[in-house]
Amino acid sequence: MVPRMYNRRMLDEKLQYLRHSLAHLLAAAVREIYPAALPTIGPATETGFYYDFDFGETSLSVESLPAIEAKMRELLPSWDTFEREEVSEKQARAHFKKNSYKLELIDEIVSRNEPLTLYHSRVKTDSKKSPSYQLPVTSYSDLCRGGHVENANEIPPDAFSLSHIAGAYWRGDEKNKMLTRIYGVAFQTKDELDAHLAMIEEAKKRDHKKLGPELDLFTFSPLVGGGLPLWTPKGTLLRQTLDEFVWQLRRAHGYERVEIPHITKRDLYERSGHWDKFKDELFKITTREGHEFAMKPMNCPHHMQLYARRQWSYRDLPQRYANTTMVYRDEQSGELAGLSRVRAITQDDAHVFCRFSQAAAEMSAIWDIITEFYDACGFSLTPRLSLHNPVEPEKYLGESETWDRAERELRELVREKGATAIEAIGEAAFYGPKIDFMALDSLAREWQLATIQLDMNQPERFDLTCANEKGERERIVMIHAAIMGSIERYLAILIEHFAGEFPLWLSPVQVRVLPISEPHRAWAREVYETLREAGIRAEIDEADETLGRRIRAAKLEKLAYFLVIGEKEVASKTATLESRHEPHRVHGSLAPHVVQGAGSERRSDTLPIPTLLERLQTEIRNKKHA
Repeated sequence: MVPRMYNRRMLDEKLQYLRHSLAHLLAAAVREIYPAALPTIGPATETGFYYDFDFGETSLSVESLPAIEAKMRELLPSWDTFEREEVSEKQARAHFKKNSYKLELIDEIVSRNEPLTLYHSRVKTDSKKSPSYQLPVTSYSDLCRGGHVENANEIPPDAFSLSHIAGAYWRGDEKNKMLTRIYGVAFQTKDELDAHLAMIEEAKKRDHKKLGPELDLFTFSPLVGGGLPLWTPKGTLLRQTLDEFVWQLRRAHGYERVEIPHITKRDLYERSGHWDKFKDELFKITTREGHEFAMKPMNCPHHMQLYARRQWSYRDLPQRYANTTMVYRDEQSGELAGLSRVRAITQDDAHVFCRFSQAAAEMSAIWDIITEFYDACGFSLTPRLSLHNPVEPEKYLGESETWDRAERELRELVREKGATAIEAIGEAAFYGPKIDFMALDSLAREWQLATIQLDMNQPERFDLTCANEKGERERIVMIHAAIMGSIERYLAILIEHFAGEFPLWLSPVQVRVLPISEPHRAWAREVYETLREAGIRAEIDEADETLGRRIRAAKLEKLAYFLVIGEKEVASKTATLESRHEPHRVHGSLAPHVVQGAGSERRSDTLPIPTLLERLQTEIRNKKHA
């Protein structure tokens, strides 16, 4: 597997260099069209690149992008190599004397005792016509660490596109000036670009910020504040259904529920190390007596205090605590994004306190919980080992030997599960290494979902022990286990993964009953009550509208199933089951028949009520996702 991973790494590096080179080309094009614009920074991104500009009084809109993109393609054939030049502070300041942003970056680089480097994109010249002593002409120069293609002819002119613009504070600080960020996407071939742009268009249709309110799942209120979603009855049902599934899986493995407060003294986070690392991201509270508290941004220190309430024997371990609760983080307004980035985060958090010899079995059980949970939504998971960076020990708690021991344990777990994990150096939490589970959604976008963390440092910091067989105090370890991690973020992923068409087990409304007209309502109500008594989330629509209108409404709400009740159904004490899909997917053995209505033929099943209940309950119980 090593050669494959190495080749992928080389491919990614080449693509990042290409994208970074395009950021320079974008800046050059902008300066050609808007000579007064001040370029600031422009890195490569996961799918392309961006560059931030100060346009002064000039107003830029998305309508400006085609002209800038055309200028990029116009300049590209004349570009040659990217040349690195290390310069003195004086030279750098002279070069960027009219750009205060670059001067600020120069100050920062000098303060770190790092070299100042310029990268020049050279214009192609005809060597036969140019004197041998003449240097190539510089087309664009930028303060840059590097990472470019060797030659501009490596940049395919039809495999990049400018996508959108946004506001961005200089250095990400809302106290600084708002700049204009121009985004681009770039790939190695036009086919890859076209596939990505098609995915972007489909993603717009599936955007949870659009579908969530349309499906009446959540809302935001300016009076409540950004990043603080309000959940409707249907949205709350979704949250509860997911959380109850996680609890069902955890309970089978011996977890117990606990509850903790939402605020705490700063002393707790100073002891855990979170205060120094995250104090700028905390919501702080000062009491009337002058004591400083914080809204909890995580739960693990509280769970450690639950463990520390008494001295445990080795016979009492493992102790497994589960807690679904909100945490709060002071995210900046410009970073908030629907449910994906919020200030109030609901975590399905759990912590296991055990001996080191028990950690492997406990983590294996968590792995099994994660696999079963994500299978229910059709996600195939790939583990990633997030490890510490040994050359930066100051970023982590504890000794290197402790980290090495914990990381060996995680590698062994991956091996025992028959999996292969990519290793991400420097991605560990500051208190311990972890396994992050990655998944592709229906649009082939990769997401980090569940996490297993092995923590040998916080128990040391809080002096957590058990009494061993000899009656001596033995240091324990702690396992952090988040299945969804953030319910808000996971629901954002799910809404877009399913395009709002949730599987039956997860749907807030699983079946809607539709009587065709007044004579059919009595039997329709009886069927509705039977569904409800059987634990199926049902509604009845008796609105004074045509059947076609009510069927269209059910499909717009993306309901999994609806039941049509007419004269035939009343007479035979049955119901006709129809799906949001055309044609209806029949899961049972009964043959479908064609029903006229709603403007077209609809395939359906007319079923006795016991058969209908059995079919629905089986699909719910088996958690079918397709």
